[in-house]
Amino acid sequence: MQNRITELFDIQYPIIQGGMIWASGWRLASAVSNAGGLGIIGAGSMYPEVLREHILKCQNATDKPFAVNIPMLYPDLEQLMNIIVELGVKIVFTSAGNPKTWTSFFKEKGITVVHVVSSVKFALKAQEAGVDAIVAEGFEAGGHNGRDETTTLTLIPSVKEKISIPVIAAGGIATGSAMLAVMVLGADGVQVGSRFVASTEASSHQAFKEKVVEIGEGDTHLTLKELAPVRLIKNTFYEEVQRTYADGATKDDLVALLGRARAKRGMFEGDMEAGELEIGQVSSLIHDIKPAKIIVEDMVREFEAAKERVRTI
Repeated sequence: MQNRITELFDIQYPIIQGGMIWASGWRLASAVSNAGGLGIIGAGSMYPEVLREHILKCQNATDKPFAVNIPMLYPDLEQLMNIIVELGVKIVFTSAGNPKTWTSFFKEKGITVVHVVSSVKFALKAQEAGVDAIVAEGFEAGGHNGRDETTTLTLIPSVKEKISIPVIAAGGIATGSAMLAVMVLGADGVQVGSRFVASTEASSHQAFKEKVVEIGEGDTHLTLKELAPVRLIKNTFYEEVQRTYADGATKDDLVALLGRARAKRGMFEGDMEAGELEIGQVSSLIHDIKPAKIIVEDMVREFEAAKERVRTI
């Protein structure tokens, strides 16, 4: 399954694990990389020395390529970037910020740079900044999302029409069939988040993994656009957000309600009611918790089977 993405990252399959807050530690990243995809350490939830520990452990657990995802809205950003360079990480995914800020810093050091976008406008800006590829993430995705609510089905061909660098599709992809669909639309690879949350190696709390498997269609909603749009499971905290909106919430009201470490409380510590639970719409299609290796193998098998089905149409 060789194409521009497998060649760019030197991996077997064009399957990239999402760099998810509180879920994407070294165990998950190394497991996905060992299975032939590209594992990603999600640095959004990590202090500098914690990131250092995860990179070193990942390097010990795999001799395959892996990446680090850096959302550019967290403190200690310069320390995180310097640790990545110091420890010889070869691939960096940036998100939630201007790609011009750090792309040249990494490129000068021979590091491959990928930027996450949610629109054609930002895809063009990322290409202009010199990134090697972009992740085009649709409205279906979990975690922090774009404000335009453009679905993956629309976003991928729109981005592909305008840029020349490789495109990785994200948002609503948990099966090999979905992988084939977005590649037909022009994607060179896929980034998979929610399906890997429900993996044995994900660092998220077991209660959160079980909640992901349990929820159905319509059990998530994109909200908190005034802060940073995020797709949440509907729980007690979500209902509090909705009541705050109904009472005429200001941005300050929402900040006060969110408080500190709300996502950690839910996804990492396991508070399924008062915690912030970020997951994608595709969670309604996830019915079990399994090793990352099996998830990758299942996707590849489903992808090949879907190609065979298409030939009979």
